[in-house]
Amino acid sequence: MLDYKFIKDNLEAVKENIKNRNMNADADKVVELYDKRTALVTKQQDLQQQRNENAKSMKQKLDDAKRQELILAGKKIKEDIAEVEKELAQVEIDLDAAARQIPNMIHPDAPIGKLDTENLEVKKVGTPRKFDFEPKDHVQLAEELDLLDFDRGTKVSGPKFYYLKNEAVFLEQALIQYALNILRKHGFELFITPDIAREEILKGIGFNPRGNESNVYSIEDEGTCLVATAEITLGGYHSGEILDKAKLPLMYGGLSHCFRREAGAAGQFSKGLYRVHQFDKVEMFVYSTPEQSDELHHKLREIEEEIFTGLGLPFHVVDTCSGDLGAPAYRKWDLEAWMPGRNGGEYGEVTSTSNCTDYQARRLNIKYKDDDGKNKYVHTLNGTAIAVGRAMLAILENYQNEDGSVTIPPALVPLCGFDKIEPKNKK
Repeated sequence: MLDYKFIKDNLEAVKENIKNRNMNADADKVVELYDKRTALVTKQQDLQQQRNENAKSMKQKLDDAKRQELILAGKKIKEDIAEVEKELAQVEIDLDAAARQIPNMIHPDAPIGKLDTENLEVKKVGTPRKFDFEPKDHVQLAEELDLLDFDRGTKVSGPKFYYLKNEAVFLEQALIQYALNILRKHGFELFITPDIAREEILKGIGFNPRGNESNVYSIEDEGTCLVATAEITLGGYHSGEILDKAKLPLMYGGLSHCFRREAGAAGQFSKGLYRVHQFDKVEMFVYSTPEQSDELHHKLREIEEEIFTGLGLPFHVVDTCSGDLGAPAYRKWDLEAWMPGRNGGEYGEVTSTSNCTDYQARRLNIKYKDDDGKNKYVHTLNGTAIAVGRAMLAILENYQNEDGSVTIPPALVPLCGFDKIEPKNKK
Protein backbone atom coordinates (compact mmCIF):
# COMPACT_ATOMS: atom_id res chain seq x y z
CA MET A 1 0.00 0.00 0.00
CA LEU A 2 0.99 3.64 -0.23
CA ASP A 3 2.22 5.57 2.80
CA TYR A 4 -0.68 7.42 4.47
CA LYS A 5 1.23 10.69 4.64
CA PHE A 6 2.20 10.36 0.97
CA ILE A 7 -1.49 10.06 0.06
CA LYS A 8 -2.34 13.15 2.12
CA ASP A 9 0.57 15.22 0.77
CA ASN A 10 -0.03 14.15 -2.86
CA LEU A 11 -3.81 13.80 -2.81
CA GLU A 12 -4.55 15.18 -6.29
CA ALA A 13 -1.79 13.09 -7.90
CA VAL A 14 -3.08 9.97 -6.13
CA LYS A 15 -6.64 10.66 -7.31
CA GLU A 16 -5.42 11.21 -10.88
CA ASN A 17 -3.48 7.95 -10.67
CA ILE A 18 -6.62 6.09 -9.57
CA LYS A 19 -8.48 7.60 -12.52
CA ASN A 20 -5.72 6.68 -14.98
CA ARG A 21 -5.76 3.11 -13.69
CA ASN A 22 -9.51 2.92 -14.23
CA MET A 23 -10.00 1.78 -10.62
CA ASN A 24 -12.42 2.65 -7.83
CA ALA A 25 -10.80 3.85 -4.61
CA ASP A 26 -11.52 6.73 -2.22
CA ALA A 27 -8.36 8.69 -1.50
CA ASP A 28 -10.36 11.44 0.27
CA LYS A 29 -11.62 8.87 2.76
CA VAL A 30 -8.04 7.77 3.47
CA VAL A 31 -7.03 11.36 4.22
CA GLU A 32 -10.12 11.88 6.39
CA LEU A 33 -9.39 8.73 8.41
CA TYR A 34 -5.67 9.56 8.60
CA ASP A 35 -6.46 13.00 10.05
CA LYS A 36 -8.95 11.44 12.45
CA ARG A 37 -6.35 8.91 13.58
CA THR A 38 -3.80 11.69 14.09
CA ALA A 39 -6.28 13.65 16.21
CA LEU A 40 -7.15 10.58 18.28
CA VAL A 41 -3.49 9.74 18.86
CA THR A 42 -2.90 13.32 20.05
CA LYS A 43 -5.93 13.07 22.32
CA GLN A 44 -4.73 9.73 23.64
CA GLN A 45 -1.29 11.16 24.43
CA ASP A 46 -2.85 14.18 26.21
CA LEU A 47 -5.00 11.89 28.35
CA GLN A 48 -2.01 9.70 29.17
CA GLN A 49 -0.11 12.81 30.28
CA GLN A 50 -3.08 13.83 32.47
CA ARG A 51 -3.12 10.35 33.97
CA ASN A 52 0.57 10.57 34.80
CA GLU A 53 0.17 13.99 36.35
CA ASN A 54 -2.82 12.76 38.34
CA ALA A 55 -0.85 9.76 39.60
CA LYS A 56 2.04 12.05 40.58
CA SER A 57 -0.34 14.32 42.50
CA MET A 58 -1.73 11.31 44.36
CA LYS A 59 1.72 10.68 45.84
CA GLN A 60 1.71 14.07 47.56
CA LYS A 61 0.36 14.76 51.06
CA LEU A 62 -3.34 15.54 50.54
CA ASP A 63 -6.44 16.08 52.60
CA ASP A 64 -9.31 13.60 52.13
CA ALA A 65 -11.39 15.90 49.95
CA LYS A 66 -8.53 16.56 47.53
CA ARG A 67 -7.60 12.86 47.42
CA GLN A 68 -11.20 11.94 46.62
CA GLU A 69 -11.25 14.57 43.89
CA LEU A 70 -8.11 13.11 42.30
CA ILE A 71 -9.48 9.56 42.54
CA LEU A 72 -12.64 10.58 40.69
CA ALA A 73 -10.59 12.49 38.14
CA GLY A 74 -8.36 9.45 37.66
CA LYS A 75 -11.36 7.21 37.02
CA LYS A 76 -12.72 9.68 34.46
CA ILE A 77 -9.34 9.86 32.69
CA LYS A 78 -9.16 6.05 32.62
CA GLU A 79 -12.65 5.86 31.07
CA ASP A 80 -11.75 8.54 28.52
CA ILE A 81 -8.56 6.70 27.54
CA ALA A 82 -10.48 3.44 27.10
CA GLU A 83 -13.04 5.21 24.91
CA VAL A 84 -10.36 6.85 22.77
CA GLU A 85 -8.44 3.56 22.43
CA LYS A 86 -11.62 1.79 21.28
CA GLU A 87 -12.37 4.51 18.72
CA LEU A 88 -8.73 4.60 17.58
CA ALA A 89 -8.67 0.81 17.08
CA GLN A 90 -11.72 1.03 14.78
CA VAL A 91 -10.27 3.97 12.87
CA GLU A 92 -7.03 2.02 12.36
CA ILE A 93 -9.04 -0.87 10.87
CA ASP A 94 -11.05 1.45 8.61
CA LEU A 95 -7.93 3.36 7.53
CA ASP A 96 -6.06 0.17 6.67
CA ALA A 97 -9.03 -1.13 4.65
CA ALA A 98 -9.45 2.14 2.74
CA ALA A 99 -5.72 2.51 2.06
CA ARG A 100 -5.46 -1.05 0.72
CA GLN A 101 -7.85 -0.06 -2.07
CA ILE A 102 -5.47 2.65 -3.31
CA PRO A 103 -3.27 1.34 -6.16
CA ASN A 104 0.45 1.95 -6.43
CA MET A 105 1.60 5.03 -8.32
CA ILE A 106 2.72 4.42 -11.89
CA HIS A 107 6.08 4.99 -13.52
CA PRO A 108 6.26 8.35 -15.34
CA ASP A 109 7.07 6.56 -18.61
CA ALA A 110 4.20 4.05 -18.42
CA PRO A 111 1.61 4.76 -21.15
CA ILE A 112 -1.77 6.11 -20.05
CA GLY A 113 -4.71 4.09 -21.33
CA LYS A 114 -7.69 1.96 -20.32
CA LEU A 115 -7.36 -1.22 -22.38
CA ASP A 116 -4.57 -3.65 -23.25
CA THR A 117 -4.90 -2.46 -26.86
CA GLU A 118 -3.28 0.77 -25.64
CA ASN A 119 -0.14 -0.99 -24.40
CA LEU A 120 2.99 0.35 -26.09
CA GLU A 121 5.23 -1.96 -28.10
CA VAL A 122 8.85 -1.31 -27.10
CA LYS A 123 10.70 -4.22 -28.73
CA LYS A 124 10.18 -6.94 -31.32
CA VAL A 125 12.28 -10.11 -31.63
CA GLY A 126 12.06 -12.59 -34.48
CA THR A 127 9.73 -12.74 -37.47
CA PRO A 128 6.45 -14.66 -37.45
CA ARG A 129 6.76 -17.78 -39.55
CA LYS A 130 5.15 -17.86 -43.00
CA PHE A 131 3.54 -21.27 -43.47
CA ASP A 132 3.23 -22.89 -46.89
CA PHE A 133 0.29 -24.88 -45.50
CA GLU A 134 -2.75 -24.06 -43.34
CA PRO A 135 -1.44 -24.07 -39.76
CA LYS A 136 -3.47 -25.69 -37.00
CA ASP A 137 -4.06 -24.30 -33.54
CA HIS A 138 -2.48 -26.04 -30.56
CA VAL A 139 -5.71 -27.73 -29.44
CA GLN A 140 -6.13 -29.52 -32.77
CA LEU A 141 -2.43 -30.40 -32.88
CA ALA A 142 -2.42 -31.71 -29.31
CA GLU A 143 -5.54 -33.82 -29.85
CA GLU A 144 -4.20 -35.32 -33.08
CA LEU A 145 -0.83 -36.04 -31.44
CA ASP A 146 -2.54 -37.40 -28.29
CA LEU A 147 -0.88 -34.84 -26.01
CA LEU A 148 -3.89 -33.30 -24.26
CA ASP A 149 -7.27 -34.58 -23.09
CA PHE A 150 -9.63 -31.74 -22.19
CA ASP A 151 -12.77 -33.90 -22.39
CA ARG A 152 -11.71 -36.27 -19.63
CA GLY A 153 -10.24 -33.38 -17.67
CA THR A 154 -13.70 -31.80 -17.73
CA LYS A 155 -15.34 -35.10 -16.79
CA VAL A 156 -13.08 -35.62 -13.79
CA SER A 157 -12.35 -32.07 -12.58
CA GLY A 158 -14.55 -29.63 -14.48
CA PRO A 159 -14.14 -27.23 -17.42
CA LYS A 160 -10.67 -25.82 -18.13
CA PHE A 161 -8.86 -28.77 -16.52
CA TYR A 162 -6.94 -31.23 -18.69
CA TYR A 163 -4.73 -34.28 -18.79
CA LEU A 164 -1.23 -33.80 -20.22
CA LYS A 165 -0.07 -36.95 -22.00
CA ASN A 166 2.80 -38.74 -23.70
CA GLU A 167 5.53 -36.49 -25.19
CA ALA A 168 3.86 -33.38 -23.72
CA VAL A 169 4.76 -34.65 -20.24
CA PHE A 170 8.44 -34.60 -21.18
CA LEU A 171 8.06 -31.28 -22.96
CA GLU A 172 6.61 -29.70 -19.82
CA GLN A 173 9.41 -31.05 -17.63
CA ALA A 174 11.97 -29.89 -20.20
CA LEU A 175 10.55 -26.35 -20.18
CA ILE A 176 10.73 -26.25 -16.39
CA GLN A 177 14.31 -27.55 -16.32
CA TYR A 178 15.30 -25.15 -19.11
CA ALA A 179 13.98 -22.15 -17.18
CA LEU A 180 15.48 -23.27 -13.87
CA ASN A 181 18.90 -23.71 -15.50
CA ILE A 182 18.78 -20.15 -16.86
CA LEU A 183 17.79 -18.76 -13.46
CA ARG A 184 20.59 -20.72 -11.77
CA LYS A 185 23.04 -19.24 -14.28
CA HIS A 186 21.87 -15.77 -13.26
CA GLY A 187 22.43 -16.47 -9.57
CA PHE A 188 18.87 -17.11 -8.42
CA GLU A 189 18.23 -19.18 -5.30
CA LEU A 190 15.69 -21.81 -6.36
CA PHE A 191 12.64 -23.15 -4.53
CA ILE A 192 9.69 -25.46 -4.93
CA THR A 193 7.09 -23.53 -2.96
CA PRO A 194 3.93 -24.62 -1.09
CA ASP A 195 0.68 -24.68 -3.04
CA ILE A 196 -1.21 -23.13 -0.12
CA ALA A 197 -0.78 -19.72 1.53
CA ARG A 198 -2.51 -17.87 4.34
CA GLU A 199 -5.08 -15.26 3.36
CA GLU A 200 -3.05 -12.44 4.94
CA ILE A 201 -0.13 -13.29 2.64
CA LEU A 202 -2.39 -13.14 -0.44
CA LYS A 203 -3.76 -9.79 0.73
CA GLY A 204 -0.23 -8.52 1.24
CA ILE A 205 0.79 -9.47 -2.28
CA GLY A 206 -2.36 -7.85 -3.67
CA PHE A 207 -4.75 -10.74 -4.26
CA ASN A 208 -8.32 -10.68 -3.01
CA PRO A 209 -8.78 -14.09 -1.31
CA ARG A 210 -12.58 -13.95 -1.03
CA GLY A 211 -15.66 -12.56 -2.74
CA ASN A 212 -17.12 -12.62 -6.23
CA GLU A 213 -14.12 -10.80 -7.73
CA SER A 214 -11.58 -13.20 -6.25
CA ASN A 215 -9.44 -15.09 -8.73
CA VAL A 216 -8.19 -17.68 -6.22
CA TYR A 217 -9.55 -20.83 -4.65
CA SER A 218 -10.07 -20.34 -0.91
CA ILE A 219 -10.04 -23.35 1.41
CA GLU A 220 -13.15 -23.32 3.56
CA ASP A 221 -12.69 -22.75 7.32
CA GLU A 222 -8.89 -22.82 7.01
CA GLY A 223 -8.05 -19.17 6.35
CA THR A 224 -5.87 -20.31 3.46
CA CYS A 225 -5.98 -20.41 -0.34
CA LEU A 226 -4.45 -22.32 -3.21
CA VAL A 227 -1.77 -20.10 -4.71
CA ALA A 228 -2.29 -18.46 -8.10
CA THR A 229 1.46 -17.96 -8.55
CA ALA A 230 4.70 -18.50 -6.63
CA GLU A 231 4.85 -14.70 -6.37
CA ILE A 232 2.55 -15.21 -3.37
CA THR A 233 4.71 -17.77 -1.57
CA LEU A 234 8.04 -16.16 -2.47
CA GLY A 235 6.71 -12.73 -1.46
CA GLY A 236 5.46 -14.10 1.84
CA TYR A 237 8.78 -15.84 2.56
CA HIS A 238 10.25 -12.82 4.36
CA SER A 239 7.00 -11.27 5.66
CA GLY A 240 7.48 -9.53 9.00
CA GLU A 241 11.29 -9.61 8.70
CA ILE A 242 14.10 -7.06 8.64
CA LEU A 243 16.59 -8.03 5.92
CA ASP A 244 20.33 -7.46 5.85
CA LYS A 245 21.02 -4.68 3.35
CA ALA A 246 24.38 -6.22 2.49
CA LYS A 247 22.60 -9.30 1.15
CA LEU A 248 20.25 -7.36 -1.13
CA PRO A 249 19.15 -8.00 -3.76
CA LEU A 250 17.73 -11.41 -2.91
CA MET A 251 16.85 -13.14 -6.18
CA TYR A 252 14.53 -16.11 -5.83
CA GLY A 253 13.10 -18.50 -8.39
CA GLY A 254 10.09 -20.62 -7.46
CA LEU A 255 8.41 -23.57 -9.15
CA SER A 256 4.77 -24.09 -8.21
CA HIS A 257 1.42 -25.30 -9.37
CA CYS A 258 -0.87 -22.31 -10.00
CA PHE A 259 -4.61 -22.38 -9.42
CA ARG A 260 -6.99 -19.73 -10.76
CA ARG A 261 -10.76 -19.71 -10.57
CA GLU A 262 -11.36 -17.39 -13.51
CA ALA A 263 -10.25 -19.05 -16.71
CA GLY A 264 -11.60 -16.48 -19.14
CA ALA A 265 -14.61 -16.29 -21.34
CA ALA A 266 -15.22 -18.83 -24.07
CA GLY A 267 -13.58 -18.03 -27.37
CA GLN A 268 -10.28 -17.74 -29.16
CA PHE A 269 -8.50 -15.64 -26.53
CA SER A 270 -8.89 -18.28 -23.82
CA LYS A 271 -8.90 -21.40 -25.96
CA GLY A 272 -7.10 -24.54 -24.83
CA LEU A 273 -3.99 -23.97 -22.74
CA TYR A 274 -4.13 -20.17 -22.88
CA ARG A 275 -6.41 -19.89 -19.84
CA VAL A 276 -6.88 -22.86 -17.54
CA HIS A 277 -7.64 -23.41 -13.87
CA GLN A 278 -4.34 -25.18 -13.10
CA PHE A 279 -0.87 -24.90 -14.61
CA ASP A 280 2.81 -25.01 -13.67
CA LYS A 281 5.01 -21.94 -13.61
CA VAL A 282 8.54 -20.90 -12.72
CA GLU A 283 8.40 -17.45 -11.14
CA MET A 284 11.12 -14.92 -10.38
CA PHE A 285 10.88 -12.76 -7.25
CA VAL A 286 13.35 -10.15 -6.05
CA TYR A 287 13.79 -8.17 -2.82
CA SER A 288 15.90 -5.04 -3.30
CA THR A 289 16.69 -1.58 -2.04
CA PRO A 290 14.79 1.29 -3.70
CA GLU A 291 17.95 2.31 -5.53
CA GLN A 292 18.33 -1.15 -7.11
CA SER A 293 14.79 -1.87 -8.25
CA ASP A 294 14.64 -0.04 -11.58
CA GLU A 295 17.81 -1.72 -12.87
CA LEU A 296 16.64 -5.10 -11.58
CA HIS A 297 13.32 -4.68 -13.38
CA HIS A 298 15.21 -4.37 -16.64
CA LYS A 299 17.25 -7.45 -15.69
CA LEU A 300 14.12 -9.56 -15.14
CA ARG A 301 12.81 -8.49 -18.53
CA GLU A 302 16.14 -9.38 -20.16
CA ILE A 303 15.98 -12.86 -18.60
CA GLU A 304 12.48 -13.38 -19.96
CA GLU A 305 13.70 -12.28 -23.39
CA GLU A 306 16.66 -14.66 -23.12
CA ILE A 307 14.35 -17.58 -22.31
CA PHE A 308 12.06 -17.04 -25.29
CA THR A 309 14.85 -16.09 -27.68
CA GLY A 310 16.50 -19.38 -26.73
CA LEU A 311 13.29 -21.20 -27.63
CA GLY A 312 13.34 -19.59 -31.08
CA LEU A 313 9.87 -18.05 -30.67
CA PRO A 314 8.99 -14.68 -32.23
CA PHE A 315 7.77 -12.19 -29.62
CA HIS A 316 7.38 -8.56 -28.81
CA VAL A 317 7.53 -6.64 -25.52
CA VAL A 318 4.88 -4.13 -24.49
CA ASP A 319 4.93 -1.44 -21.81
CA THR A 320 1.63 -2.02 -20.01
CA CYS A 321 -0.73 0.95 -19.96
CA SER A 322 -2.13 2.40 -16.72
CA GLY A 323 -5.57 0.82 -17.04
CA ASP A 324 -4.14 -2.66 -17.61
CA LEU A 325 -1.82 -2.59 -14.59
CA GLY A 326 -2.59 -4.56 -11.46
CA ALA A 327 -2.85 -2.46 -8.29
CA PRO A 328 0.61 -3.36 -6.87
CA ALA A 329 2.58 -2.67 -10.08
CA TYR A 330 4.51 0.56 -10.55
CA ARG A 331 5.50 -0.57 -14.03
CA LYS A 332 4.96 -3.81 -15.95
CA TRP A 333 6.26 -5.22 -19.19
CA ASP A 334 4.49 -8.08 -20.95
CA LEU A 335 6.27 -10.41 -23.32
CA GLU A 336 3.84 -11.65 -25.98
CA ALA A 337 4.78 -14.57 -28.22
CA TRP A 338 3.49 -15.06 -31.74
CA MET A 339 0.70 -17.63 -31.80
CA PRO A 340 -0.25 -18.72 -35.35
CA GLY A 341 -3.46 -20.38 -34.17
CA ARG A 342 -4.76 -17.33 -32.30
CA ASN A 343 -7.27 -15.50 -34.50
CA GLY A 344 -5.32 -16.46 -37.60
CA GLY A 345 -2.05 -15.26 -36.08
CA GLU A 346 -1.59 -12.84 -33.18
CA TYR A 347 0.67 -12.10 -30.26
CA GLY A 348 -0.45 -13.50 -26.90
CA GLU A 349 0.98 -12.86 -23.43
CA VAL A 350 3.40 -15.51 -22.17
CA THR A 351 5.26 -13.65 -19.41
CA SER A 352 5.17 -10.38 -17.52
CA THR A 353 7.48 -8.61 -15.09
CA SER A 354 6.49 -5.95 -12.56
CA ASN A 355 8.27 -3.54 -10.27
CA CYS A 356 5.98 -3.15 -7.24
CA THR A 357 8.30 -0.71 -5.40
CA ASP A 358 7.48 -0.80 -1.65
CA TYR A 359 3.74 -1.40 -2.18
CA GLN A 360 3.77 -5.10 -1.23
CA ALA A 361 6.50 -4.66 1.38
CA ARG A 362 4.37 -2.20 3.37
CA ARG A 363 1.48 -4.67 3.41
CA LEU A 364 3.76 -7.58 4.36
CA ASN A 365 5.99 -5.51 6.68
CA ILE A 366 9.31 -6.38 5.02
CA LYS A 367 12.13 -3.95 5.77
CA TYR A 368 15.89 -3.57 5.71
CA LYS A 369 18.19 -1.60 8.00
CA ASP A 370 19.70 1.23 5.99
CA ASP A 371 23.12 2.80 6.47
CA ASP A 372 21.58 5.55 8.60
CA GLY A 373 20.37 2.92 11.07
CA LYS A 374 16.71 3.34 10.14
CA ASN A 375 14.45 0.48 9.04
CA LYS A 376 13.03 1.09 5.57
CA TYR A 377 10.74 -0.91 3.31
CA VAL A 378 12.32 -3.04 0.60
CA HIS A 379 11.20 -2.95 -3.01
CA THR A 380 9.78 -6.15 -4.51
CA LEU A 381 9.77 -7.27 -8.13
CA ASN A 382 8.34 -10.30 -9.87
CA GLY A 383 8.51 -11.87 -13.30
CA THR A 384 7.48 -15.05 -15.06
CA ALA A 385 10.37 -17.22 -16.17
CA ILE A 386 8.10 -19.76 -17.81
CA ALA A 387 4.34 -20.34 -17.66
CA VAL A 388 4.45 -23.85 -19.04
CA GLY A 389 1.04 -24.04 -20.69
CA ARG A 390 1.43 -20.89 -22.75
CA ALA A 391 5.03 -21.70 -23.69
CA MET A 392 3.93 -25.15 -24.84
CA LEU A 393 1.07 -23.58 -26.82
CA ALA A 394 3.51 -21.32 -28.65
CA ILE A 395 5.92 -24.17 -29.35
CA LEU A 396 3.24 -26.48 -30.77
CA GLU A 397 1.88 -23.80 -33.07
CA ASN A 398 5.18 -22.30 -34.24
CA TYR A 399 7.07 -25.59 -34.67
CA GLN A 400 4.31 -27.59 -36.40
CA ASN A 401 4.99 -29.31 -39.71
CA GLU A 402 2.77 -30.02 -42.70
CA ASP A 403 2.64 -33.76 -41.89
CA GLY A 404 1.12 -32.99 -38.48
CA SER A 405 4.34 -33.49 -36.50
CA VAL A 406 5.92 -30.90 -34.20
CA THR A 407 9.65 -30.22 -34.07
CA ILE A 408 11.16 -29.68 -30.63
CA PRO A 409 13.18 -26.44 -30.21
CA PRO A 410 16.89 -27.36 -30.24
CA ALA A 411 17.42 -25.94 -26.72
CA LEU A 412 14.93 -28.48 -25.34
CA VAL A 413 16.04 -31.58 -27.25
CA PRO A 414 18.68 -32.69 -24.68
CA LEU A 415 16.09 -32.25 -21.92
CA CYS A 416 13.24 -33.97 -23.77
CA GLY A 417 15.22 -36.86 -25.18
CA PHE A 418 13.61 -36.53 -28.61
CA ASP A 419 13.61 -33.94 -31.39
CA LYS A 420 10.14 -34.37 -32.86
CA ILE A 421 6.63 -35.39 -31.87
CA GLU A 422 5.25 -37.59 -34.63
CA PRO A 423 1.59 -38.38 -35.36
CA LYS A 424 0.78 -41.64 -33.59
CA ASN A 425 -0.44 -43.38 -36.73
CA LYS A 426 3.01 -42.86 -38.31
CA LYS A 427 4.91 -44.59 -35.53
